[in-house]
Amino acid sequence: MARKATELGPLPVSRLIEPGFYFVGGVAGLALQVNGPSARSWVLRAMIAGKRRDMGLGGFPDVTLAGARDAARAARAKIKAGIDPIDEAKAAKSALQASRAKDVTFEQCAAAYIEAHEPSWKNAKHRQQWTATLTTYAYPRFGNLLVRDVELPHILAALEPIWTTKTETATRLRGRIESVLNWSIARGYRTGLNPARWSGHLALMLPSPGKIAKEEHFPAVQVSELGAFVQALRESKGIGARALEFAILTAARSGEVRGATWAEFDLQAKMWTIPGERMKGKVTHRVPLSDAALRIVEAQPRMAGSEFVFASATGRQLSDMTMSQLMRRMGFKDEKGEMCVPHGLRSTFRDWCSEHTNYPRDVAEMALAHKIADKVEAAYRRGELLEKRRRLMDEWAAFCATPSSREGNVIPLNASRG
Repeated sequence: MARKATELGPLPVSRLIEPGFYFVGGVAGLALQVNGPSARSWVLRAMIAGKRRDMGLGGFPDVTLAGARDAARAARAKIKAGIDPIDEAKAAKSALQASRAKDVTFEQCAAAYIEAHEPSWKNAKHRQQWTATLTTYAYPRFGNLLVRDVELPHILAALEPIWTTKTETATRLRGRIESVLNWSIARGYRTGLNPARWSGHLALMLPSPGKIAKEEHFPAVQVSELGAFVQALRESKGIGARALEFAILTAARSGEVRGATWAEFDLQAKMWTIPGERMKGKVTHRVPLSDAALRIVEAQPRMAGSEFVFASATGRQLSDMTMSQLMRRMGFKDEKGEMCVPHGLRSTFRDWCSEHTNYPRDVAEMALAHKIADKVEAAYRRGELLEKRRRLMDEWAAFCATPSSREGNVIPLNASRG
């Protein structure tokens, strides 16, 4: 049984400054532990489940004598009821620490998600795009909110202002928010359904992107001017001009050409194989090379220490502005008077296929490495149509070499082919 002590008042207690353990009375087992004039704390000594335990009640004078006695009485009441107040306090502290460990904001989760997944992304620009869209549209709305508190109104506040005006950006933003929230659910930072999910949720509140998104058209060299454009390009010197000409002859994207490595080419087979990780659709793409395209590759010097076919002066991959600036200097404009860009040359190729040849649509689409929108058609298509595509690219190269195309004196190729 706890020793009873003489009940001390506030003044005598304040004078206890010599190191020691002083019972102050009023509540059995209540004592002031003194380790020095400025190191004094309250302790309740009690028997709990047959074992003597010392329970801290706070420091003196922050906790007054009256406050210590109240706390001691409350603790003894719990002991009498069969509750261990020390274990209870430890459990409460542990629960608080666990709760605080989950107190992470959406922005912190997004940064962690990007850090975790960046190694799987094909280029640094992908991280920049993720960070830019979230910083511009999501963080101002709910970046500082604890991720567990992000709900539907916050998501809509970020998406609705740009859903119909910047539909592609808004669609990507929604997907990125959904990914971050899924990651936070998996990490235990939040529970329940994801408020950024599309099917059966946001799809009921926002119009379908496919019904509101305006098709983006890149300013393209007109088919009737392509011969003149290629002729002018061949008179230009430099690696950028050769890379751009090769992009035209292969109908490839700028990034695919700039990143082309020697290991991707089988010059004997006249074939360029672009690995899936470098393709927009993540699927390996084989490109039959016309004689004109092959000559460009064969003419490129192999730079020591560089794997790139169209390497910069330092041996690195060409900048994405190299071909754009070259086209700007050449001064060719589309039918609307807008300055043509490299990506528009793929549209020029597609227009030529439709208007000047009789090749089936899927041959042209495969030459451009476009995904098949029709799932049924995609399921039944197995081959790459390489031989048809090789003939197509040969005829395309011949058309590109025809200067008279600028005056519109075009003779349709492949007129008898089905």
